[in-house]
Amino acid sequence: MIFKVYVQENKNEVPVRERTKALYVEAESKIEVFRKFDKTPYRIEHIQELAGNYLEYEKQSENFKLTEI
Repeated sequence: MIFKVYVQENKNEVPVRERTKALYVEAESKIEVFRKFDKTPYRIEHIQELAGNYLEYEKQSENFKLTEI
């Protein structure tokens, strides 16, 4: 499955909406996504599973690139 993960780049700073980034990650579940980000500097704000037409729509975006963690 592909997940769109909204993150802040630094866990130690107060989250600011304007600094939110979206990363695309392949994982089996949301729990696996949390585990992948556990040792990174990112603060997860939201995880959204992408499937069907929504996934196809996201793939058309120039920002769509799977992130290896």
